[in-house]
Amino acid sequence: MMLEKELIYHEYVQRENEFVRADYQPEFEFYNAVGKGDIEKVKVLLEDSFSNKEGLGRLSQNPLQNLKYHFAITAAMLARYCIEGGMEMSDSYSLSDFYIQKADIAKTDEEITELHKLMTLDYTKKMRGLNKRKITSMPVARAIDYIYDHLHTRITLEVLSNYVNLNPSYLSRVFKKETGLSVTRYIRIKKLETARNMLIYSDFTSADISSILAFPSQSYFTDVFHKEFGMTPMEYRNKNLFNSELVKEVKKST
Repeated sequence: MMLEKELIYHEYVQRENEFVRADYQPEFEFYNAVGKGDIEKVKVLLEDSFSNKEGLGRLSQNPLQNLKYHFAITAAMLARYCIEGGMEMSDSYSLSDFYIQKADIAKTDEEITELHKLMTLDYTKKMRGLNKRKITSMPVARAIDYIYDHLHTRITLEVLSNYVNLNPSYLSRVFKKETGLSVTRYIRIKKLETARNMLIYSDFTSADISSILAFPSQSYFTDVFHKEFGMTPMEYRNKNLFNSELVKEVKKST
């Protein structure tokens, strides 16, 4: 059963989406993965070449210039999304400006594609780093990395303490001191944030998500989700599906 859940979880993380201009869902999975600092998923989404991406509108008769325009749109969207995720505005826009300037002097599609990968991973790593901004110890940083990579499993304090080679009580104390949250609370929040995104950016049912993210039961998942977000998973999906400001922004840009 554990192997099956792991395969389903990684299938969600690694699912490849064919983007067409009438279908925005893959675009939001991309921006959401960057905003969450999900390096594993972003690397998979970057496997498809930016220069061969389907659905790019014609903004210039010159193919290279057209790609540069779409690169600039992507940079602007990444900057805005990461600002909303907690990145300092000046840092986010400076990063965007830097890569747009590099793209402006690029001579080939291949250079643009490589810059797109570098820019996307740069933003992703910085967003992941934001989650560790107040962390000073390597064990807690490693514990958080483990949590991000194993949200599809039942993560316990004992599992984490074994992974970072610390006494459970000591890890519990330093984790709370450096993150402001208990280990259990931190894991629950990250699972719920992932569940929230899966409700919007996938077709998985509430029961599926509960199982994939290793919640004890669907009723428990529904209960803690309601306590955290003030509505049931299905209410959240119905309210938020394709109704964000980011969706509106992408529609304008395309």
